[in-house]
Amino acid sequence: MDMITVTAKTVDEAVTKALIELETTSDKLEYEVVDKGSAGFLGIGAKPAIIRAKKKETVADKAIEFLSQIFDAMNLEVSITAAYNEEEQEISLNLEGEDMGILIGKRGQTLDSLQYLVSLIVNKGTEGYLRVKLDTENYRERRKETLETLAKNIAYKVKRTRRPVSLEPMNPYERRIIHAAVQNDKYVTTRSEGEEPFRHVVIALKKEAVTTERKGRYDRAGRGRSDRSYGYKGNNRRGGSYQSAPKAEPVTETVSESAQE
Repeated sequence: MDMITVTAKTVDEAVTKALIELETTSDKLEYEVVDKGSAGFLGIGAKPAIIRAKKKETVADKAIEFLSQIFDAMNLEVSITAAYNEEEQEISLNLEGEDMGILIGKRGQTLDSLQYLVSLIVNKGTEGYLRVKLDTENYRERRKETLETLAKNIAYKVKRTRRPVSLEPMNPYERRIIHAAVQNDKYVTTRSEGEEPFRHVVIALKKEAVTTERKGRYDRAGRGRSDRSYGYKGNNRRGGSYQSAPKAEPVTETVSESAQE
């Protein structure tokens, strides 16, 4: 943010004028004294005090200034509001304006890219890490609900077909949503595979579920076997032919684009 030069009779008066001009408070003002000034003798030879001042730049200011430059270059009028959560170390930025679909992009890819760039800006030269959340038209929440529904639907298909399903590549935030959506399902598990930017989630049956299912099949099939010592009259070699349980046909699952949106 640019410095302004302020003159007044005294340094204190100059600081007050700077606060009014910059529309800020004293705890958010940075200034340097160029000339302390002097009262002179009986008013003769008096010199005004001169200071150079500016607002302290916060992480929110850095983020807003960066985004404003981008939107100006795109000829977009976008209103930006920021909220900083010091306890969670997170800054939330919300964008409002017309044609926000341009900033969202396909499956939020443009919004994710902007969020990544803002994160680089606000974390440059700082200690620790500040999480950035960029949103518009409540897209993040709507996308979260879509992914949770997708995860549960795919989990159901995995249990029905006993075949793992690989979802399309997603960013770390969206992968966490998928993992969390089915983490309490006792029959399926999730894992991430691949390297960025093609890393994706795989939903598959848990090993315990597969073992239990096979054991159940064996028990059911075993009840129909012959037992000559007890004269069991089930499916046996004398009374009929024994048939094993049919094998499951392979099922190929594909996740269409429309299913995820």
